[in-house]
Amino acid sequence: MIKGLELSEKYYEAFGRQMLREKFPEILDQTAVGLAGHGSECFGFDDMISTDHDYGPSFCIWLPREVYMQYGEQMQAAYDALPREFMGVSERVSEEQGQDRVGVLCLEDFYAEFLGMESAPVTGQEWLAMEEPSLAAVTNGKIFEDRLGTFSRIRDDLLKYYPQNVWRRRLAQSLAKTAQAGQYNYARAMKRGERIAAELALTEFIRESMRTAYLLNRRYAPYDKWMHKGMSSLSTCSEIGDMLNLLYTIDPTEAWENAAPGDYVYNLNTNDGRILVIEAVCSIIVQELNTMGLSDRQDNFLQNHLQAVLGETQ
Repeated sequence: MIKGLELSEKYYEAFGRQMLREKFPEILDQTAVGLAGHGSECFGFDDMISTDHDYGPSFCIWLPREVYMQYGEQMQAAYDALPREFMGVSERVSEEQGQDRVGVLCLEDFYAEFLGMESAPVTGQEWLAMEEPSLAAVTNGKIFEDRLGTFSRIRDDLLKYYPQNVWRRRLAQSLAKTAQAGQYNYARAMKRGERIAAELALTEFIRESMRTAYLLNRRYAPYDKWMHKGMSSLSTCSEIGDMLNLLYTIDPTEAWENAAPGDYVYNLNTNDGRILVIEAVCSIIVQELNTMGLSDRQDNFLQNHLQAVLGETQ
C-alpha cells in the first residue's frame, strides 16, 4: 500500500495545486497546504489495518481566519469536486470523530484545537500547560506549500522544542514516575500478591520510560497508541523499545511465591526477570543522563538523579 502522507502529497500535486491556481488566484498567497494533525497517516504509522477509515486521497488547506470566513465555503466546494479516487485508492471514508481533519481549515482554529491557543506558547507556564501528544500531533506530517508562511512559523516555533528549564522539569517528572512505578511500586505490589496493582505499575513504568526516552531525544511523544512504534526512530535510547517487549514474555509468579514482608527491602528480587529488564532500562537512561551531562551519578535508582537534572545543588 502507498502511505497516506505520500498519497496526500501526490494527490495535491495532481489536482489540488491546479485547483487553487485556477479558481482562487486572488488568495493563493494566503494558503498553506499539507497534511498534519490527527491520524496514523500523519505520523507515517499507517498500515493495511489503517485503511478502513480516514485513509484516501485528501489534504489540508489552511487559511487565516478572515480569509477562511470569506472563501472557506467556496473553496471547500471546489475541494469536494476533486476526483474521489486516485492511484487506485478509493474515496476517503471518515468516521464521525474523523470529520473536518482534511479539506479547508481555519489556520488559527487548527492550532487552537491542539494547543488551546492560536500560536506557539511563549512563557514557561504556557509550555507546561501543553499536552505532549497534542504537541506531537500538531507538528507531525508534512507541509507541501506555505505561501503566506504564518502556518510554518508557528510550526517551526513548536519544533524548536521546550525551553531548557521546561525540558528539565518535564524530564525530572518523567524520571520520578519511571522510578516510582518500575523500581518501587511494581516489586512491592508483587510481594503483597497484588497482581493487578503490579501490572498497573508495570504499565506506568513502560509509558514513563518511553516518555523519558523521547524527552532525552528532544522529541514530542505521541499518544499511547503510537508511542512504542515511534521508539525505533529515536537516535538514542531506541533499544528501550525492544527491551520493553520482553516484559510481556516473562511470567513473574514463581519468583514471588512465599516472599516474606521483610524480603527484598534493600536488594532486588533477581528471580523475577521483569526486575532485571526494568533495571536494564533504567541503566540505559542513567548512561544517557551521564553522557548529556545532566547527572554525574552512577546510581541506577532514577529518583536519585532528579536534583541534578533540575540543576539543583546536590
